[in-house]
Amino acid sequence: MEKSLVLVKPDAVARNLSGTIISRLEHSGLTLIALKMLHMNQALAEQHYAPHKERPFFSDLIHFITSGPIVAAVFEGDNAVSAIRAAMGATDPAKAEVGSIRNDFGLDIEHNAVHGSDSVQTAEHEISLFFTDAELMHHARKQ
Repeated sequence: MEKSLVLVKPDAVARNLSGTIISRLEHSGLTLIALKMLHMNQALAEQHYAPHKERPFFSDLIHFITSGPIVAAVFEGDNAVSAIRAAMGATDPAKAEVGSIRNDFGLDIEHNAVHGSDSVQTAEHEISLFFTDAELMHHARKQ
């Protein structure tokens, strides 16, 4: 069973969209196994976005993700990474598929409502930044 990290970003939290986004992912057939709200500090943000450290937008990304509370969640299910990425839509909300989370709730490429892990390997690392193994509540999904 694959797991993936999802972050509801500060723009979506500020607009009271956290529950809606989490609900959409649950209704897509994934199982929510961990959830917390936090204010990401600079050190955690730099760890999380380390793959983008050399990109010109890195400092803007860090500033944005630390600008307000986020909701961190872990979902589990068959092909969880690809299922979440499909539900989120393209990074740029203007190019995201109609009905996707980013198309419906994203404001622009930076304020795009949600982050999801891009691979199983990345998911393992990202989950470990936000949750301990004891915080992952594996359970059977009932229909």
